[in-house]
Formats: sequence, C-alpha cells, structure tokens
Amino acid sequence: MPGPRSRTGLKAVGQDHGWEDARESQARRGGGGSTTARTHLEREVMVPVDDSVLVRGRLAVPSGARGMVVLARGSDSSLESPRLAQTSRLFQAMGLGTLLMDLLTREEMEERRTRQLRFNVGLLGMRMAGAARWLHRESPTSGLRVGYFGAHTGAGAALSAAAFRPDQVDAVVSRGGRPDLAGAVLPKVQAPTLLLVGGADTLGLDINRRAYEALRAAKRMDIIPGATHHFQEDSELEEVAELAGEWFLQHLGGPQEALEEGAEEASAP
Repeated sequence: MPGPRSRTGLKAVGQDHGWEDARESQARRGGGGSTTARTHLEREVMVPVDDSVLVRGRLAVPSGARGMVVLARGSDSSLESPRLAQTSRLFQAMGLGTLLMDLLTREEMEERRTRQLRFNVGLLGMRMAGAARWLHRESPTSGLRVGYFGAHTGAGAALSAAAFRPDQVDAVVSRGGRPDLAGAVLPKVQAPTLLLVGGADTLGLDINRRAYEALRAAKRMDIIPGATHHFQEDSELEEVAELAGEWFLQHLGGPQEALEEGAEEASAP
C-alpha cells in the first residue's frame, strides 16, 4: 500500500498513454484542445437502472474514447456536484467517456420518508451496475469497457456493484469515500481497485486502510498530501483525476502492447 505519491501532472500521464499527442495533433489541425472540441457526443440522459426506475445522467463520449467511467456521489445529486463535474471534464480530456449519474430519483431525494434509501448501498450498487449494463447495450458505448468512480457513499455503491456484478466492470476508483459501506462483500470485488484518500482526513484514512485490507482484488491506495475529505482545491482534484485516469487507462483500454505485457506478467510463474 503506497503512501503519498508525487504528482507528475496530467500532461505527463497523457504522454504515457498517447492522448496528449492526439490532443496536440488535433489542435494543429485547427480543432483546438478543449474537451468540447474532442467530444462527439454529449447529452443529458435518463438511465434505466432497472425495469421500473429511471435516473438522471449526463453522458459524454470523446472521439476515440478509451473506455467509459460511471461517476456517482451516492445519496446526493451527482449532477449538481461541481467537483464531480470537474473530474468528468478532466477524464474526457484524457480520452475517457463519462456517465455522471444520480443514484436516486428526484422524488427519492426529496422525500424525507425515503431517507433510508440514501445509505442502502446494496440498492445504490445495483443501480450503478444497471448503468453499466445500459452502457454495454447502447450503440455509442457498447464496445467500451466500463469503470466506476465513486465519491462519498458512491464509493460503497461502486464496490458493491463490482462485487455483485463483476461482469459489468473492469476497474474501480474510490475518492475520499466510504468503501467500508460495502462491508462483507469487499472480498468479492474482482475489479482492480484504487482508493484515493486525503492525507488530512484522519477518519477517512482509517476507514480506507481497513477497506484496503479487506479487498482481495488487485489494489492500490494513494494518499493526497494535505487534502481533506472534500478535496476542495483545484490542484487536489487535478491530482485525483490524474491518478484515477491513469488507473482507468491502464485497466480499461491502454495501448495494446501494454495490455499484452500485463497479460504476460500475469501468466508468468
């Protein structure tokens, strides 16, 4: 379990995985380097997470997307979270598609009597898995691998979804979240999992260390020096996006030679 990791910068990560060259090449052609210019699909969607429930989402798929990331904050609205929106844009700049989604309907979030739903991680996890199933079926994203990015209770939901439906997900990242809410199912998670936690978040460090010990999948825990539970600084969010994006690019669709090298290493005695 590594401790604090120094930042290499988004440009350095882009050079490692090839998307920085693609962005600069597009800029030379006159397409600009902005996320909007590179996105061929971006729209508000209603995601069918089961037979009878639709939740709000915001889908963005860059040209030549290397994978899809489902982002959720958990019990509160993900679409109204400026931090998750910024993280989504940074992922898109890396060549990753994003689905920023709410895990509860508007009515469920508004009704006090449904408060118990906000910490029903099993239910929230099944809805996250339902979103991944929808992405696998939709024509713009059907050929792309899917990862989960969870914040707050969304971290527990992401890990719960990965445990219950391992066929739907290829990587998980928890940002300053509550991975412990996945509880007894943590050892069942098969997807490679990255835990990101603030160095100034004393309670979060303890929670994430215990969750890390319970995980049996390929795993890593990175500590962001000085960051609190909320990751309020832009530089902290950029570092989160850098580390998470690198993890997703590695496990969702890195360069073919890198994938082959990883397969050879896994099969080596």
